[in-house]
Amino acid sequence: MKLVLPLDDAAADLPSVGGKGAALARLLRDGLPVPGGFHITTEAYRIFVSAFRDQIDTADPDRTAALFARHEIPASVAEEIMQAYRALGPDVPVAVRSSATAEDLPEMSFAGQQDSVLNVRGAALLDAVRTCWASLWNARAIAYRERNGVSHDAVALAVVVQRLVEAEAAGVVFTVNPVTGARGETVINASWGLGAAVVGGQVTPDTIVVSGGAVTQAVTADKAVMTVCTRDGTEERPVPDELRRRPVLDDSQAVELAALGARVQELFGAPMDVEWVRRHGVVAIVQARPVTGLTPELEEWNDSLKGDYLWTACNFGEAIPDVMTPITWSFVRLFIREAMAGASRLGVDLAGNIGGRFYLNLSPIYSVVAALGARSWLGAVENVYGRIPPGLDVPRVKLLGWRTAVSGARRAVHVRLRVWKHLRGMRAFLETAAQRCEELRERVAAVRLGPELADLYEREIEPHLVTASRMLQAANRQGGMTLIRTRGTLRQAVGDVDAEAMLTGGTADGELVSLGLVIGLTQLARGEITRAEFVRRYGHRGPHEFEISIPRPGEDPDWIDAQLAGLRGQQIGAEALLASQEKARAQAWARFAARYPRRVARMRERVRRWNRVVRDREATRSETVRTFWVLRAFVLRAGELTGCGDDVFYLHLTELLDLLRGDAAALARVPNRRATYERYAALPPYPALIVGRFDPVRWAADPHRRTDLYDARGATVPVSDTVTGFPGASGVVEGIARVITTPEQGDRLQPGEILVTPLTNVGWTPMFPRAAAIVTDMGAPLSHAAIVARELGIPAVVGTGNATTRLRDGARVRVDGGRGTVELLT
Repeated sequence: MKLVLPLDDAAADLPSVGGKGAALARLLRDGLPVPGGFHITTEAYRIFVSAFRDQIDTADPDRTAALFARHEIPASVAEEIMQAYRALGPDVPVAVRSSATAEDLPEMSFAGQQDSVLNVRGAALLDAVRTCWASLWNARAIAYRERNGVSHDAVALAVVVQRLVEAEAAGVVFTVNPVTGARGETVINASWGLGAAVVGGQVTPDTIVVSGGAVTQAVTADKAVMTVCTRDGTEERPVPDELRRRPVLDDSQAVELAALGARVQELFGAPMDVEWVRRHGVVAIVQARPVTGLTPELEEWNDSLKGDYLWTACNFGEAIPDVMTPITWSFVRLFIREAMAGASRLGVDLAGNIGGRFYLNLSPIYSVVAALGARSWLGAVENVYGRIPPGLDVPRVKLLGWRTAVSGARRAVHVRLRVWKHLRGMRAFLETAAQRCEELRERVAAVRLGPELADLYEREIEPHLVTASRMLQAANRQGGMTLIRTRGTLRQAVGDVDAEAMLTGGTADGELVSLGLVIGLTQLARGEITRAEFVRRYGHRGPHEFEISIPRPGEDPDWIDAQLAGLRGQQIGAEALLASQEKARAQAWARFAARYPRRVARMRERVRRWNRVVRDREATRSETVRTFWVLRAFVLRAGELTGCGDDVFYLHLTELLDLLRGDAAALARVPNRRATYERYAALPPYPALIVGRFDPVRWAADPHRRTDLYDARGATVPVSDTVTGFPGASGVVEGIARVITTPEQGDRLQPGEILVTPLTNVGWTPMFPRAAAIVTDMGAPLSHAAIVARELGIPAVVGTGNATTRLRDGARVRVDGGRGTVELLT
């Protein structure tokens, strides 16, 4: 390493010239106005201290300062320094500034910890350099390093020597408001003379705020002192009376300085603290460092801002109930693109991210129904996506012309052909999917290089996710109307109770996988299967199975232990409930046969089709979720191979693949995204229905907020005084309501109590056998809670919208699953 470098030298990096020097070199190379000079590199410092390094005592800074003062700079080093100085011109006044290798970093500024010496001439330069070197070991610098966990052995000091600007005025430009953290504001401090008085706090400077290219606030201070140059250095002098209360900058000068600060911020890609000086109207930059200690700038994850639409959290939102990390949202978008392909050709997103949570856009669907005059379809829509409150005016989207209609029709035919294709291959897929996922996880664990892992993802993992998602689409498309019409026909023929009993039996010809988790736990508790077997079959299913950052049950022995402990408190297990429901089903069929003897065979075939469709939907969903365990393994391995740990959860997929191939630029966004995620995750779950533009933070702060509906147009639908919803599973039960908002609170539910919750998914099923009934805010007749409750014979009311707010924890209630009502008794 050279002892001296030109100020703009390309080799002037952090190890050689320290943070301050590296920043000035970068500014100069980019054409910004920086006074000329040179660097004295860390190699010169190391040569100087090599003779006495072992005598430096961090516990005695005064002794260390004396140690530096009595040692002469080696002649060869001194000559190179003086030669570079003489090249600046005869007897040129210079500023001599310390630049440490652990200084001016984004996370730590070290500002003011080491010394600077201004207005130095001739041979005095060597003493000034030695003063700077010694300041690496002053009490301030030692304490700062120790507070921030920086090893004393890891630092070295370079020195920046610059032509001194005998400034008429000087100050600091903050390209972000350092008090409020507002990124749209530039704050300028300005005073008379050199900048030392401002930086050192000897004077209260003027403060100007610039925003949007204009001065928005200006405070002129009484500037009592100023730093000026003398023949022997600098000194503090009183500010002349005519200048004390006079603004240092006019508006145009302030705006010009703000623009200069913006150039510096753009160059470094972060908010900056820029020291400036002015002489004869010309501005120069003498230092630039990142602004530290700021609250990270938050991103906005809010697709509700795209337009006036109706969004619902029902259906997929129940399966994906968490605030999603960016990597999860990347995979969910890919999943939705394939699982709902062709659902809309209206130029409107059907899936949205609102405050980190998953929502579906119902406006396109309702617009098509209205355009075709097909109001009879609304029943099918509500059975899948939940009920719209009476009186709610659903915003419509503009339907495009006939060319778009033709294109949409062609696309629909293409999707239908793709559905048929995947239905033919569904059995083979379901037979091999689990083994394929296990193989992919093993392949991920074996990869040793980042680029190889990226290639594995693109070549094998993503194609498997695409296939699984398309299989789920095929399963969902094969019998939606069959499910709805069959249920309606039976309810009309034999009533609610017998209809629900006749429609159960999803396990008759094979396992209904939504029940697999609770049945597997029961078998594990009895010793019929090992833990390893339980993990292999069911370890991918859980309450947070789509969120990549959260461990699967198969990775979390404590979760399994907690569920086993809950099973020990059950009076009736899942298998007993299934046996009881089987008996009720046989009796219901006998009554149907006695009443409609000629319709039995045809109805049995319709119910078999019902059960096959339900099983296929649940099975393909399970295998899609299993693929998300592969995705989690891929992301975790990416964090290991890159050394970035859980930072990778806050990258989007393309950024993660770039990182694996060596481009780490996106890591700079991680602190902001982590802070954004934490802000949204701290908020309560948002309303099940959202109309228009929605601000999650403002909504959460409203003490009168509604959890069923938010309508940006105003409260157009009155709040219901009753708790009513879809009949999910028949039966009438009275009991204690236990309001539980997360599955982690499941141990609060005692046997025989009524589970009242915002939503359920597979991860909640281990609680179901303990519950006398299920009541949910979200849901529909074909939602998870309704299907599983029917199979177990547990009364359920789903999609109430307001049960968790209307029903007090511990209150006594009556649940009528056939009528879809919940009555408060005490």
